[in-house]
Amino acid sequence: MAIPKSEIKMRRIKVDEVVFYPIRPTEKGLIGFASCLFDGRLSLNSIAIYTRPDGKGYRLLFPLKRLPNSRDIGIFYPVNNETYELIKEAVVKKIEELAEKVKERGGYEEYGTL
Repeated sequence: MAIPKSEIKMRRIKVDEVVFYPIRPTEKGLIGFASCLFDGRLSLNSIAIYTRPDGKGYRLLFPLKRLPNSRDIGIFYPVNNETYELIKEAVVKKIEELAEKVKERGGYEEYGTL
């Protein structure tokens, strides 16, 4: 049953949890993947995290599906810049937290192969 538009209230989405899966950085700047839980109700996975070409900051790429006709379609993606920035802010915060833990513990050895 559809909800009438008059009952839909716009509110800011909340990112409840972020999991970052680091990988050995690639030549193209891919450093890992993230999963995000939104409002405790929706989990979006396989968000690719790249360093920017200038080395300042990160960029997020959302999953695509390549069709037989070679056309790519987005599986999911933020529909506006505000939502993209909200997700990116949460992911960057998680990356920085993990980097700080690694630094405090003296390196990656304790975490195994990344």
